[in-house]
Amino acid sequence: MIENELVLLGLLKESPKHGYEIKKKIKEILSLFAGLDFKSIYYPLRILEKKGLVVKRINKAGRRPQRFVYELTPKGKERFKQLLTKSFLDLRRPQFSLDLSLYFLNYVQPDIAKRRLRARMSVLGRLSRDLTQMLGSLKNKKDSSLARILEHNLQMVQAESGFLKHLVGSL
Repeated sequence: MIENELVLLGLLKESPKHGYEIKKKIKEILSLFAGLDFKSIYYPLRILEKKGLVVKRINKAGRRPQRFVYELTPKGKERFKQLLTKSFLDLRRPQFSLDLSLYFLNYVQPDIAKRRLRARMSVLGRLSRDLTQMLGSLKNKKDSSLARILEHNLQMVQAESGFLKHLVGSL
Protein backbone atom coordinates (compact mmCIF):
# COMPACT_ATOMS: atom_id res chain seq x y z
CA MET A 1 0.00 0.00 0.00
CA ILE A 2 2.92 2.35 0.63
CA GLU A 3 3.92 2.33 -3.05
CA ASN A 4 0.32 2.99 -4.06
CA GLU A 5 0.12 5.80 -1.53
CA LEU A 6 3.37 7.30 -2.84
CA VAL A 7 2.10 7.16 -6.44
CA LEU A 8 -1.27 8.74 -5.68
CA LEU A 9 0.16 11.45 -3.44
CA GLY A 10 2.94 12.14 -5.96
CA LEU A 11 0.50 12.58 -8.83
CA LEU A 12 -1.59 14.92 -6.72
CA LYS A 13 1.57 16.81 -5.72
CA GLU A 14 1.93 17.73 -9.42
CA SER A 15 -1.57 19.22 -9.43
CA PRO A 16 -5.13 18.45 -8.33
CA LYS A 17 -6.68 15.77 -10.53
CA HIS A 18 -9.93 13.92 -11.03
CA GLY A 19 -10.00 10.15 -10.71
CA TYR A 20 -9.98 9.33 -14.42
CA GLU A 21 -6.99 11.61 -14.98
CA ILE A 22 -5.07 9.84 -12.20
CA LYS A 23 -5.93 6.38 -13.56
CA LYS A 24 -4.95 7.42 -17.10
CA LYS A 25 -1.57 8.78 -15.96
CA ILE A 26 -0.86 5.61 -14.01
CA LYS A 27 -1.76 3.42 -16.98
CA GLU A 28 0.10 5.44 -19.62
CA ILE A 29 3.27 6.32 -17.75
CA LEU A 30 3.78 4.85 -14.32
CA SER A 31 2.74 1.28 -15.14
CA LEU A 32 5.60 1.14 -17.64
CA PHE A 33 8.20 1.14 -14.90
CA ALA A 34 6.49 0.94 -11.53
CA GLY A 35 4.75 -2.38 -12.02
CA LEU A 36 1.60 -1.02 -10.43
CA ASP A 37 -1.88 -1.90 -11.52
CA PHE A 38 -4.79 -0.19 -9.85
CA LYS A 39 -8.02 -2.01 -10.55
CA SER A 40 -9.81 0.87 -8.88
CA ILE A 41 -8.20 4.04 -7.65
CA TYR A 42 -11.32 5.32 -5.93
CA TYR A 43 -11.01 3.01 -2.94
CA PRO A 44 -7.39 4.02 -2.19
CA LEU A 45 -8.34 7.68 -2.74
CA ARG A 46 -11.17 7.25 -0.23
CA ILE A 47 -8.69 5.82 2.29
CA LEU A 48 -6.32 8.76 1.73
CA GLU A 49 -9.27 11.09 2.22
CA LYS A 50 -10.19 9.39 5.51
CA LYS A 51 -6.59 9.76 6.68
CA GLY A 52 -6.80 13.49 5.93
CA LEU A 53 -4.13 13.32 3.22
CA VAL A 54 -6.38 14.44 0.35
CA VAL A 55 -9.58 16.41 0.00
CA LYS A 56 -12.25 15.76 -2.58
CA ARG A 57 -13.96 18.73 -4.19
CA ILE A 58 -16.79 18.82 -6.67
CA ASN A 59 -15.85 20.40 -9.98
CA LYS A 60 -18.49 21.43 -12.52
CA ALA A 61 -17.32 23.01 -15.77
CA GLY A 62 -19.91 24.18 -18.28
CA ARG A 63 -22.22 21.47 -19.52
CA ARG A 64 -19.95 18.67 -18.44
CA PRO A 65 -21.13 16.42 -15.63
CA GLN A 66 -19.73 17.14 -12.20
CA ARG A 67 -16.50 15.40 -11.25
CA PHE A 68 -14.63 14.92 -8.05
CA VAL A 69 -11.21 16.52 -8.03
CA TYR A 70 -8.68 15.34 -5.48
CA GLU A 71 -6.12 17.65 -3.94
CA LEU A 72 -3.35 17.19 -1.38
CA THR A 73 -3.80 18.59 2.09
CA PRO A 74 -0.82 19.95 4.04
CA LYS A 75 -0.77 16.63 5.88
CA GLY A 76 -0.75 14.83 2.51
CA LYS A 77 2.18 16.94 1.30
CA GLU A 78 4.14 16.02 4.42
CA ARG A 79 3.27 12.32 4.06
CA PHE A 80 4.39 12.40 0.41
CA LYS A 81 7.70 13.94 1.44
CA GLN A 82 8.20 11.24 4.09
CA LEU A 83 7.37 8.39 1.70
CA LEU A 84 9.57 9.77 -1.05
CA THR A 85 12.53 10.22 1.29
CA LYS A 86 12.03 6.70 2.66
CA SER A 87 11.75 5.17 -0.83
CA PHE A 88 15.29 6.27 -1.75
CA LEU A 89 16.61 3.91 0.92
CA ASP A 90 14.25 1.01 0.21
CA LEU A 91 16.68 -1.69 -0.84
CA ARG A 92 14.37 -4.62 -1.39
CA ARG A 93 15.89 -7.13 -3.74
CA PRO A 94 14.34 -6.82 -7.18
CA GLN A 95 12.67 -10.00 -8.37
CA PHE A 96 13.56 -11.22 -11.80
CA SER A 97 11.44 -13.89 -13.43
CA LEU A 98 14.61 -15.46 -14.76
CA ASP A 99 15.98 -16.33 -11.31
CA LEU A 100 13.77 -19.39 -10.81
CA SER A 101 14.69 -20.70 -14.23
CA LEU A 102 18.37 -20.25 -13.43
CA TYR A 103 17.98 -22.15 -10.17
CA PHE A 104 16.55 -25.16 -12.01
CA LEU A 105 18.67 -24.76 -15.14
CA ASN A 106 20.40 -28.13 -14.58
CA TYR A 107 17.08 -29.89 -15.29
CA VAL A 108 16.87 -28.53 -18.83
CA GLN A 109 18.80 -29.96 -21.75
CA PRO A 110 21.59 -27.54 -22.72
CA ASP A 111 20.37 -27.06 -26.31
CA ILE A 112 16.87 -26.20 -25.09
CA ALA A 113 18.26 -23.88 -22.40
CA LYS A 114 20.42 -22.08 -24.97
CA ARG A 115 17.47 -21.68 -27.34
CA ARG A 116 15.24 -20.27 -24.58
CA LEU A 117 17.96 -17.95 -23.28
CA ARG A 118 18.66 -16.67 -26.79
CA ALA A 119 14.94 -16.01 -27.23
CA ARG A 120 15.02 -14.02 -23.99
CA MET A 121 18.06 -12.12 -25.27
CA SER A 122 16.11 -11.30 -28.42
CA VAL A 123 13.22 -9.89 -26.39
CA LEU A 124 15.67 -7.91 -24.27
CA GLY A 125 17.30 -6.58 -27.45
CA ARG A 126 13.95 -5.27 -28.69
CA LEU A 127 13.24 -3.79 -25.28
CA SER A 128 16.65 -2.13 -25.27
CA ARG A 129 16.00 -0.60 -28.71
CA ASP A 130 12.57 0.62 -27.60
CA LEU A 131 13.99 2.18 -24.42
CA THR A 132 16.79 3.82 -26.41
CA GLN A 133 14.26 5.21 -28.89
CA MET A 134 12.00 6.51 -26.12
CA LEU A 135 14.99 8.07 -24.40
CA GLY A 136 16.08 9.75 -27.63
CA SER A 137 12.62 11.17 -28.20
CA LEU A 138 12.66 13.12 -24.95
CA LYS A 139 13.72 16.66 -25.68
CA ASN A 140 15.04 17.88 -22.33
CA LYS A 141 16.70 14.77 -20.92
CA LYS A 142 18.45 16.38 -17.97
CA ASP A 143 15.26 17.64 -16.34
CA SER A 144 13.07 14.71 -17.25
CA SER A 145 12.09 12.25 -14.53
CA LEU A 146 11.02 9.85 -17.25
CA ALA A 147 14.45 10.08 -18.91
CA ARG A 148 16.16 9.09 -15.66
CA ILE A 149 13.83 6.12 -15.28
CA LEU A 150 14.31 5.04 -18.89
CA GLU A 151 18.10 5.28 -18.52
CA HIS A 152 17.97 3.20 -15.33
CA ASN A 153 15.80 0.54 -17.00
CA LEU A 154 17.99 0.53 -20.10
CA GLN A 155 21.10 -0.13 -18.04
CA MET A 156 19.36 -3.00 -16.19
CA VAL A 157 18.24 -4.57 -19.49
CA GLN A 158 21.76 -4.23 -20.90
CA ALA A 159 23.25 -5.81 -17.76
CA GLU A 160 20.91 -8.80 -18.02
CA SER A 161 21.69 -9.14 -21.74
CA GLY A 162 25.41 -9.21 -20.99
CA PHE A 163 24.92 -11.82 -18.28
CA LEU A 164 22.83 -14.02 -20.61
CA LYS A 165 25.39 -13.77 -23.41
CA HIS A 166 28.07 -15.00 -21.02
CA LEU A 167 25.80 -17.75 -19.66
CA VAL A 168 24.84 -19.06 -23.10
CA GLY A 169 28.53 -19.15 -24.01
CA SER A 170 29.32 -21.23 -20.93
CA LEU A 171 26.58 -23.86 -21.47
